[in-house]
Amino acid sequence: MNVDAMLAEIKARPGFAEHVGMLLVHNGVVRGWSRAGHEAVSSVSITLDRHKLEAVRREVESRPGIFAAAAEGREGTFQPGEDILLLVVAGDVRENVRAAMEEFLERAKGEAVTKRERLAGELPAE
Repeated sequence: MNVDAMLAEIKARPGFAEHVGMLLVHNGVVRGWSRAGHEAVSSVSITLDRHKLEAVRREVESRPGIFAAAAEGREGTFQPGEDILLLVVAGDVRENVRAAMEEFLERAKGEAVTKRERLAGELPAE
């Protein structure tokens, strides 16, 4: 996952300078604690539906004022601090870009990403 490469690719597209006033990045990482109870997390297993993520990306990119949307996600088991989801939205003004990113993030996490946290001290599933 390379945010610099993703941004460079978007900036190299024809029309970028004429249509973009903001780029917004979400770089999701494995949290070291669970949302439910703040218990220590030792790892997270991620399953990604790449087709669904691409469908959501295309829908977000078609919103008014949005020039480009990009996504990259990882599958497997990851430790706290590791990157797992990278989203970028480029568009004309902050109101459009922020709203598009909010939709992108919520739909990507809700529709395309499945995760299972393993709490510290929890035995591996057999």
